[in-house]
This record gives sequence, C-alpha cells and structure tokens, in this order.
Amino acid sequence: MQDNTPEPAALTIVPTPIGNLEDITLRAIRVLGEVDVVLAEDTRTSGRLLQHLGLKKPMQSYHLHNEHKVVAGLLERLEKGERMALVSDAGTPGISDPGFLLVRECLAKGLKVECLPGATAFVPALLKSGFGAERFTFEGFLPVKKGRQTRLRELAEERRTLIFYESPHRVVKTLEQLAEVFGPERPASVSRELTKLFEETVTDTLANLAQVFGARPAIKGEIVIVVQGLRE
Repeated sequence: MQDNTPEPAALTIVPTPIGNLEDITLRAIRVLGEVDVVLAEDTRTSGRLLQHLGLKKPMQSYHLHNEHKVVAGLLERLEKGERMALVSDAGTPGISDPGFLLVRECLAKGLKVECLPGATAFVPALLKSGFGAERFTFEGFLPVKKGRQTRLRELAEERRTLIFYESPHRVVKTLEQLAEVFGPERPASVSRELTKLFEETVTDTLANLAQVFGARPAIKGEIVIVVQGLRE
C-alpha cells in the first residue's frame, strides 16, 4: 500500500507572536514540538516562548551576526535528516530579520522548506492606517546613513501605500525626514506596541506626527510607519 503522507520539511519557518502570546497558531505549536532543534534569533526570548507553550527543545542561536558562520554546519545536519524550525524574536523570520540565507541554501541543496502563515507587524499596521491595501510596498528599515536621502527621494513619487519599520529612538527623525521629502501634509500613521496592552495607532500628517511623537519624553515599542502614496 502506497504511503501518501507528505515528506516532512527539513526546515520550517515558524512565525511567533509580535506581542500577544495568543497569536501563536496550533500548527506552529505542533511543529515546534516535532522538530529536533529550534534556531532562534535570541535563545532567551524564544526560550521563554517555548516555556510558555510547555515545550522543551534544544535551541541554537541563529542571527544576523553569525548566520554566515553557522549555515554550512546547519546544512550538513539537515542533509543527515535533522528537522529544524527557524524563529525570530517576534513575527515572521526573513522579514527584516535573518532567514533568507538559510532558506536559499536549503533550496540550493534540494532540502524541503516550509513556511507557516502567522504574525507579522506590517499587516495590522497597514490595515489600521485606512490608506488602502490593494497595492502597497514594504520598505522595511530605511538605510541608517548612506543612501537614506537617495532612497527617500526615490520613494517620494510612489503611488502605492508605503510601509516602513523603525526603532523608537529614530522614529521622530524619520518622520521629520519623510515630511521634508514627501511634503508635510502627506497623510501617514504610526503604529506601535501592536497586539499588546498599550497598542497605539496615530494617524495624521507627517508634520503633525513628527510633532506629536517629538513631544513625548520617551517612546517604547517597535514602530511601523505607513505613508499614503502620492495622490494626483
């Protein structure tokens, strides 16, 4: 009798909650319980999640600063039959987080890669902005220094909704620069602490948003900035 059970993936990309732990999926919990090792951006952060889920798994650090060093060893283990789950501190690995290199190398070796659907910060921020999600462009983090102004000028004529990630200590500067290049009256929204107790989305012009957040003594939480595309 033929066995039609699908071959399990060597590597599974597992999205994790961006704040609210209830956002983990049943499928993600199952996969995390079945794999041989969990590759984590920060083993302490992911360790707390596994503990919350009642799972005990071997973990290995996999992040931006070591991925080129460890990828060959991971591929060797995967080729021998180990199954691994890749997680980031929050959200979906590979979206402004490490993951692309390992996925590319796995595919080059003919290893099966699976990606589960799940939490990612830009989707709720986009929908809460009210600017329309029919067409949008995700820009992730802007260049910190070199090429930043050039990229902003390139995007100034973009008609699709624009989505950026930003850190709390740079958000005011970024809003000021966006207002300068895109125009102070361009509508935008700033979302932070998504899915958490103090979730907040503020929608206004870029100039007003820069003033609102600039007046705060402290800003906490990862930031998603959504900017309306250029209108006629």
